[in-house]
Amino acid sequence: MGPASERWRRDLESWAIPEDILATAPESPWHFPVELFVSRAEGSTTVRPTFSNQAALVALPEGGTVLDVGCGGGGASMPLAARAGRLIGVDSSPDMLSAFREQARQRRAEVDTVLGRWPDAAAKAPAVDVAVCHHVFYNAPDLAQFAVALTEPARRRVVAELTAEHPQTRLNPLWLRFHGVTRPTRPTAMDAVAVLREAGLDVKWQQWNEPRPGGFRDGANLVAWVRRSLCLPPERDAEVTEALQDQLVERDGLFGFADRPVVTVWWDPPTS
Repeated sequence: MGPASERWRRDLESWAIPEDILATAPESPWHFPVELFVSRAEGSTTVRPTFSNQAALVALPEGGTVLDVGCGGGGASMPLAARAGRLIGVDSSPDMLSAFREQARQRRAEVDTVLGRWPDAAAKAPAVDVAVCHHVFYNAPDLAQFAVALTEPARRRVVAELTAEHPQTRLNPLWLRFHGVTRPTRPTAMDAVAVLREAGLDVKWQQWNEPRPGGFRDGANLVAWVRRSLCLPPERDAEVTEALQDQLVERDGLFGFADRPVVTVWWDPPTS
């Protein structure tokens, strides 16, 4: 493992929740609401294609195949459904895969799903034209292995998307306010690029910022998600709401955080 990979793993480890706080958490702080990921998939085809979508579309032949790793409800791949012949979703959550299949059904897209965590599930993934992976890298301690496994089934291109900064950094002020804990700020998207290039991948990247779809229909559900992430009990919801009042936005009837810079990274597999 090279120095960039070692730093990436070390920086991710620094995000571990202190044991004394985790021990008192009334609910798991690692719960990802299916509602949020479904709304992102539903909205992904109602806005113009993002830079990430375009980077995938130019490499996807008509009727081609798409592998969506960490697919959630399909926010990364549903914008490609009209051009693709088949979508293959990989996720460790059966509920997310069920939502993915439903989103594909609504678009009359052929679909397969693979239950498991990447790269452990890579052996079950078929060869495809394009692999996409949105907002998963920060959950991959061995990012080089993760990315190489993404490259192997992709005949034409791999496209990944991640926030420029770690997604949890927006909650850092709340960790300080409620727990007196100073949270990390790294790794970043540029650290990910360094890891991928260290692994021998010819990576290109682009930072952008424009409205992205998705959110919660009820603002209380967003507050509850944040409160669980902070390992706080339900009776602290009012305090969390107050702490978040300058960060939350309502758009198209959905509640979420304000948009922030996103980085698209992409690379083409070696031709030989």
